[in-house]
Amino acid sequence: MTSNSEQAPPAATGDTERVNRRPRSLIVSFFGTYARDIGGWISVADLIALMAELGVDAPSVRSAVSRLKRRGLLVPERLGGVAGYRLSDEGRRILAEGDRRIFGHQVARVGDGWVLVVFSVPESERRRRHALRSRLTRLGFGTTAAGVWIAPAHMTDQARQALRDLGMDGYADLFHAAHLDFRDLGEAVAHWWDLPALQAMYQEFLSEHEPVLGAWRRAGAAGPHGASDPRAAAFADHLRTVDAWRRMPYLDPGLPPELLPGPWAGSRASRVFFDLHARLREPGLAHVRSVVSRG
Repeated sequence: MTSNSEQAPPAATGDTERVNRRPRSLIVSFFGTYARDIGGWISVADLIALMAELGVDAPSVRSAVSRLKRRGLLVPERLGGVAGYRLSDEGRRILAEGDRRIFGHQVARVGDGWVLVVFSVPESERRRRHALRSRLTRLGFGTTAAGVWIAPAHMTDQARQALRDLGMDGYADLFHAAHLDFRDLGEAVAHWWDLPALQAMYQEFLSEHEPVLGAWRRAGAAGPHGASDPRAAAFADHLRTVDAWRRMPYLDPGLPPELLPGPWAGSRASRVFFDLHARLREPGLAHVRSVVSRG
C-alpha cells in the first residue's frame, strides 16, 4: 500500500488541492495497490491507458510520473525496448511502511498508555525542528504543549524511527506515560487533537464511498450501473477508494474509542473501506493484468 507524505492535525482537503494532486496521488496509489503484484514495472503506455479510466489524461500522467521520478520513488526502465517505470528500492520501502500503517492500523485502549516525544531544538536548527514537527504531525501525534507531542503507546516505534531518520534523537526524549490528573481524559484528547476535523474527514469519505459500497452490494459481481466491464469498474472504484483512504490512518493515530465523541464516523468509514477493498481488489487486479497483457 501507499504511504502518506503530506499534512497537521487535519483539515479536510480542499477541492483545489485535491484536483492539483490527483494524478500524482492516483499513480502513487496504483503502484501501492497493484504494481507490486505485476512485478513492480509497468509501461508508460499501459499506465496511461489505466489512468485514462479514471479521467486522467496522458500529459498529466507523464508530468506526475516525472515528479515521482525526481522524488526517487520511481526509476525509468526499458524492457524489450518498451519505456516504463519501476519502483525504486526507496519506493518499495515507503509502500511497505504504508501497508503496515493502513492495513495494520491499531486502535488504542486507554490502559495501554501514551508515548510522549519531548524535544528542545536550538534556533540554529529550526529547519530540522520544523521537519520533526511535520513528521510527527504526519504520524498523527497531538500536541500537549510546545515541544511535547503525544500519541497512543503503539506509536512508540514509529516515533523512535522518525527521530532517528531525521537525526534528531540527540534533541529528544521518549516517555511512556499514563494520564493521572486533573482534567477528564476525553476533554484532554479533544484539546490535543482536532477531533471535529477528523470527524469531517471521515464524513467526507463516507459521503463519497458509502454509496459506492451500496451499489456493489446490490449489483454483486455484475458490477453497478450496468457496467459493461465489471472488472474495469472494480478497478476504478477500488483505486479511488484506496486513494481517498490512504492518508487517513496517518492523520488519526487510532485514539481509544471511549475518548471520542459519538457516533464516531471513523469506525463506520473503516468498515466501508475494508469492505470495498475486500470486494474490489481481486477483480481490479484482474483488470490491470488484462490491460498489461494486451499492452
